[in-house]
Amino acid sequence: MMMDEDVEQASLLSFNDRPRAFPNMRTKTYSPLIFRLLRKLNVRVLSIILLICFGAIFYMGASTSPIILFVFTVCIISFLLSLYLTKWVLAKDEGPPEMVQISDAIRDGAEGFFRTQYSTISKMAVLLAFVILCIYLFRSLTPQQEAAGLGRAMSAYITVAAFLLGALCSGIAGYVGMWVSVRANVRVSSAARRSAREALQIAVRAGGFSALVVVAMAVIGIAILYSTFYVWLGVDDSPDSMSVNDLPLLLVGYGFGASFVALFAQLGGGIYTKGADVGADLVGKVEQGIPEDDPRNPAVIADLVGDNVGDCAARGADLFESIAAEIISAMILGGTMAKKCKIEDPSGFILFPLVVHSFDLVISSIGILSIKGTRNASVKSPVEDPMAVLQKGYSLTILLAVITFGASTRWLLYTEQAPSAWFSFALCGLVGIITAYAFVWISKYYTDYKHEPVRTLALASSTGHGTNIIAGVSLGLESTALPVLVISVAIISAYWLGNTSGLVDENGVPTGGLFGTAVATMGMLSTAAYVLTMDMFGPIADNAGGIVEMSQQPESVREITDLLDAVGNTTKATTKGFAIGSAALASFLLFSAYMDEVSAFASVSFKEVSVITNLCCILHVQTASHTHYRIKKQVDIAIPEVFVGGLLGSMLIFLFSAWACAAVGRTAQEVVNEVRRQFIERPGIMEYKEKPDYSRCVAIVASAALREMIKPGALAIASPIVVGLVFRILGYYTGQPLLGAKVVASMLMFATVCGILMALFLNTAGGAWDNAKKYIETGALGGKGSEAHKAAVTGDTVGDPFKDTAGPSIHVLIKMLATITLVMAPVFL
Repeated sequence: MMMDEDVEQASLLSFNDRPRAFPNMRTKTYSPLIFRLLRKLNVRVLSIILLICFGAIFYMGASTSPIILFVFTVCIISFLLSLYLTKWVLAKDEGPPEMVQISDAIRDGAEGFFRTQYSTISKMAVLLAFVILCIYLFRSLTPQQEAAGLGRAMSAYITVAAFLLGALCSGIAGYVGMWVSVRANVRVSSAARRSAREALQIAVRAGGFSALVVVAMAVIGIAILYSTFYVWLGVDDSPDSMSVNDLPLLLVGYGFGASFVALFAQLGGGIYTKGADVGADLVGKVEQGIPEDDPRNPAVIADLVGDNVGDCAARGADLFESIAAEIISAMILGGTMAKKCKIEDPSGFILFPLVVHSFDLVISSIGILSIKGTRNASVKSPVEDPMAVLQKGYSLTILLAVITFGASTRWLLYTEQAPSAWFSFALCGLVGIITAYAFVWISKYYTDYKHEPVRTLALASSTGHGTNIIAGVSLGLESTALPVLVISVAIISAYWLGNTSGLVDENGVPTGGLFGTAVATMGMLSTAAYVLTMDMFGPIADNAGGIVEMSQQPESVREITDLLDAVGNTTKATTKGFAIGSAALASFLLFSAYMDEVSAFASVSFKEVSVITNLCCILHVQTASHTHYRIKKQVDIAIPEVFVGGLLGSMLIFLFSAWACAAVGRTAQEVVNEVRRQFIERPGIMEYKEKPDYSRCVAIVASAALREMIKPGALAIASPIVVGLVFRILGYYTGQPLLGAKVVASMLMFATVCGILMALFLNTAGGAWDNAKKYIETGALGGKGSEAHKAAVTGDTVGDPFKDTAGPSIHVLIKMLATITLVMAPVFL
């Protein structure tokens, strides 16, 4: 792509001033009730309240463990740093009035949809909380809970409270992601009039604010719950109290609440953003031949709103859920292993995930702040590649992650029983960090137009629409191979390193394998805040480009935002690949945690869980004499009911994907019909003589997204519960008491395997189609308006529901399946 100095230092010279059509949709600014109440409080009163809250938090931390105090301190410092980033971003100018007016319209649309969407989600969450309460009031208790005097009612209230807190925090995470993006977009647009590097820095720091808040909130939420339960339940070493090893099981409701909100946020936001995007592109680009984000397109504001509610709010909730699920599952496995090995002080193994993510906040902050607003003097090219700048920050973060992870393992995982175990677990973390880097690189290779796959896809567009689709599908299918190989090597390597760490149970059997995979997962997510920063950068840059186009800025400004937008497409694709990899490892951990919980409720000690691909998963159970092992309980796909469970899990992925894509298609059809109607009834739109009715398209998309997200979401929640209950009843009458639990385990594993492959295919194919179009728009193969470009637009339209609706929703789905089975495990017995 040929560019000159005007792209880096954008020209502010006069340009062809055409009549402009800008939206006039500004309404009263919306903010959540809690923020409105806080604004009404006197500053001194608010300060006293905050001091009391901080005092209570630190008191509980001091009463629990010094480790918790460290976690609280880092999280609070991260919140303060995020406030600094917010102040820094908001201090930047918003540009000319026409930019501000467009930004205000986007903000109104995003906040309005968020308010309506989360109102619907909150009602469903309250209903589900009531169902969980009823189930837990009549379920059985584990022997440990009975010994600690934790009755059914108390267990039910704890789980429901954790569920609602997880849902609330996930919703706040989504709001934070959306709040910053709708305010940063116009500032990035304004900065693009001066230089590309300044625009890049503003977008990165805006994304960094959201990332730090999301990760810190996930960590401090779990830490507060843990310390609250620790103090409230009087956890100690006495036999009549709750054991610290069993305490993490009380946190599963928090993960389920986060998963529940993340799934519906991802579904609703994905349907919104891609329904508007597809509808706008089909009529605007293909039929009318007008540019992307042209102010004459009635659906353009809905499209820009969708970037915020789909890519920012939904992704914030998504990563919050990923971190929460991984932390809780690792805490459960750490407690289980410490219990088997009879480690005197198990707090280090249980709280290790919280410390890893505390260091994640520190090193990611350094990576974010390392990106400056001025160019490196050593760079000789006219334009500095934004992806190279982001990659340098990521490389720095990775390097710091290796150092801090090694220090964390030595601090918390050293034990006299196995003095070298900490080093083995440090290597497990290194495996996870390398896996994360490999996933980012693989996703970048398949979706960045600097590499051969996307350029080959663009070349296929020159021979027509059909060859573009064929090439995109084949690229997506091929892109599943390398990630699966990487995940496989990571799981086996981490399991082996953990198993050879020297930690054994009372019979000399190695027990560190599963915890090794947990540590590898933590290593993969040890740079999560920086990865989320890169992800948030994408939709902010996309919105900035839309504002520049709608306000009809000079071409040199649009070239800068196009460059940032293309990089943003790549970062979104790479972070989705990262999310899928972490989801695969986290689901493996949650599956293991599910087995541990089934063991506790069924009073059966599962000594080993081995998943034999395409054959069976056999649970080896230790006999009462502790002298030998025999296969007593099996999850074997040769058993018809268990095989059916696997088929149902695989089917669930495909049916869910179909419903999600169909929802986007139906929404897009409504948008297409509305846009066509406006062009017919208002012919002056094309000559800038009449203003489009933007609000009508926004209302159509919002209504459709809320309506369409219910069916696939209900399918995801109901499927494991219904399957488990049906086969539990069948097992009761056929003399197979654990049939329900085994069928659900089979369903979960098959759904995880199919879901990983499906999500990889959908995300990569969609991202490649998008960037193939961007590559042609740089002037290759005829540039904008050419036949190749029209074919590429078709491919991009097909890929939109793949990469931003079905794909991201699937990896949330597989983690939610794991958390819901964990919460509902007693129901299946």
